[in-house]
Amino acid sequence: MSINEGIGTGSAATAIKGASPWLIAIVVALAAFMEVLDTTIANVALNYIAGGLGVSEDEASWVVTTYLVANAIIVTATSFLANRFGRKTFFLICLGLFTVSSVLCGMAWNLQSLLLFRVLQGFGGGGMVPVAQSILADSFPPAKRGQAFALFGVAVVVAPAVGPTLGGWLSDNVSWQSCFLINGPVGVISMLLVFMLVKEVRPDRSVRLDWGGFILVATFLGALEFVLDRGQQDDWFGSNVIITFTCISALAVLLLIPWEAGRRNAVVDLRMMATRQFASCFLVMLATGAILLATTQFLPQLVQGDFGYTATWAGLVLSPGGVVTLVMMFVTGQLSSRVQPKYLIAIGATVIAASMYVMTNINPDMGFWFFVKARMLTSVGLPLIFVPIMAASYDGIPQHKTDLASALLNAARNTGGSIGVSLASNVLAHRAQFHQSSLAAYAIPSGISYQQTMQQLTHYFAAQGSSIAQAQQQAIAWIGQQVQAQASLLAYIDVFWTLMLVSAAAIPLALLLRKVKLGGAVHVGH
Repeated sequence: MSINEGIGTGSAATAIKGASPWLIAIVVALAAFMEVLDTTIANVALNYIAGGLGVSEDEASWVVTTYLVANAIIVTATSFLANRFGRKTFFLICLGLFTVSSVLCGMAWNLQSLLLFRVLQGFGGGGMVPVAQSILADSFPPAKRGQAFALFGVAVVVAPAVGPTLGGWLSDNVSWQSCFLINGPVGVISMLLVFMLVKEVRPDRSVRLDWGGFILVATFLGALEFVLDRGQQDDWFGSNVIITFTCISALAVLLLIPWEAGRRNAVVDLRMMATRQFASCFLVMLATGAILLATTQFLPQLVQGDFGYTATWAGLVLSPGGVVTLVMMFVTGQLSSRVQPKYLIAIGATVIAASMYVMTNINPDMGFWFFVKARMLTSVGLPLIFVPIMAASYDGIPQHKTDLASALLNAARNTGGSIGVSLASNVLAHRAQFHQSSLAAYAIPSGISYQQTMQQLTHYFAAQGSSIAQAQQQAIAWIGQQVQAQASLLAYIDVFWTLMLVSAAAIPLALLLRKVKLGGAVHVGH
């Protein structure tokens, strides 16, 4: 979103007289920090959530994807809702819904209730960041907006770095519920400060929402997410339920095209989506969202499940990458005024693909710093995409459509993240089964190597005090565990190969972008 444009119109007078604009900036940045924090804070706690609620890790991953889908759905209606009800009122509603649903997440009694509350949390969080950007734009004179958005950008970038470490520490030392409950007091304080410091902008009752388009988009994303999450568990198209939801998702898209074609207030501008420039940016953002969220979830899952890390240490694997991202945001901001966005995006995608290739070399002897360095390499590439893609995507877009463009890009990032997590989950489950079957074929009792290994292990366990019969059973169990561990590691390697291909696919898309005028208005995205 352009720093000169926000949701609705207003002036520096939106802040209450006497209230410091910087205080307002800190308050809205805090609210945005909370929202972005919750996209990553639960990732390292998924093992605890799965164990606490008695579900599989695949099912626990829905805690992440449902939040992202709800976030992507509501962001398409944010501009209308903020104008219709008033920016401050809508922001308080979103913040209140986010706070209450966060507390309810911490009190969830089963997976179904947790997913319901995560959807509500996603709806609340989805509207907060775009409106926060607009409040900032109206609270500062044009000459100081860049500084205000720099503060805001730092909060949004730091949150994903803090989230895994904070979530891991809370999960290890308190409970997974505390990852959500901490939003309660922070949210209440933020609501009070927003209520006192921010002045309302007069609502525009004449604004109309494209309800038909909004419902179709929500139906498409919701049905697609159900298919992606349940496909592996329900044998994909061997299940009538999966076939039904696939048809619903496809039908929603087919109906959306003619519905949106002639509407001035369309939630999805088909003419914009049909342009080479914006469509390429949209697809790159999908791919980037997939990489960002999939790696943020599956790297902690890998080191916890296969390398025995605690949730705290799993979070620490990601945190140095967050620091690199923060530094690279400023570096990329400087480069953006000198280098064409298409080249920066292509370089960023190449760096990310290289980092995914590095991760395909994992083996049981890899230490903590291998994972940290690989994540840091990924974090070098991400800002090279996120910053310049804003300048590239807005090129040729009329000023009155910048809000819509921002909403679509935010939706692309969240939808891509959801698709990436689901894709990685399915690859992991399918390939783990494949590798286990392949490895088991070599662990046959008649094989010489198997018999030699059994003999050595039996002697080892017998020397530890077990009877011969017990030692043999322990040897068989140990071999089985090794087969499962190797199959799991090989499956993760396949996941990283898949993500590398996704990253590589963004390179030609970036090169399709046309050159833009450098040194124009700064845009920020969430």
